[in-house]
Amino acid sequence: MAKFCPLFSSSSGNSIYIGCGENGVLIDVGVSAKRTDEALHNIGVDPDSISAIFITHEHYDHVSGLKVFAAKHNIKVLSLEKTLSFLESNTLQGKNIDTLPIDENGYDANGIFVKPFRTSHDAIESCGYTVETPDGRKISVATDLGIMTSTVHNAISGSDLVFLESNHDIHMLENSTKYPYQLKRRILGEKGHLSNDSCADEAVKLLEGGTTRLVLGHLSKENNFPELAYQTTYASLTCAGAKEDSDYILKIAKPVWDSKAVML
Repeated sequence: MAKFCPLFSSSSGNSIYIGCGENGVLIDVGVSAKRTDEALHNIGVDPDSISAIFITHEHYDHVSGLKVFAAKHNIKVLSLEKTLSFLESNTLQGKNIDTLPIDENGYDANGIFVKPFRTSHDAIESCGYTVETPDGRKISVATDLGIMTSTVHNAISGSDLVFLESNHDIHMLENSTKYPYQLKRRILGEKGHLSNDSCADEAVKLLEGGTTRLVLGHLSKENNFPELAYQTTYASLTCAGAKEDSDYILKIAKPVWDSKAVML
């Protein structure tokens, strides 16, 4: 049985565990190695059982704990070539960590097959991942998206579960007194973050394509609320004629680990 658990999901740090049986992988390690260890133990996973770590992009909230965690547990780190080159020269410098570039052909991590897809974000070479588990489940992770491109949509369509960014409410962001104009433009731009409205639009398309489990993540602490993100997508799915807990399951990823992992 496949197991999906967002260990951390916020602008302060991101890390996702996906596993099947005794094997698992991590996508990003954006908090300290100590906290990542604790989160894995709290969901009943031995950190030493992790087969590989896949990095979406080089921003601090996705790699801040990577060097120590990967070195401590001797875990291979994979990412797109340009991102990996940056990590080797900066984030991972000083540690003897096994690294490997990944491309569209994907990588078999001890029976868990992972493929990257390119995303639109202000990073060197950002990506999301589709993960196919040995029991035939497909899980997709699509966050840090300025826009929902056809590349992303085609990659994640048909997934059993999609972890989808619902970063901000547009009106809250536009009216924020804490964010300067340039930061607002960045977040709202094509290389920024996906809004609640855009997330909701994609959720309807995913449901039509067979996805039955949606987990919304990477919510802004300043320009969003969990209930607002949830209601925006829920309303769109309801307008499309779908019924919650019958046609789909909708969840919000908490900023820190939740022991109630999604089982597929």
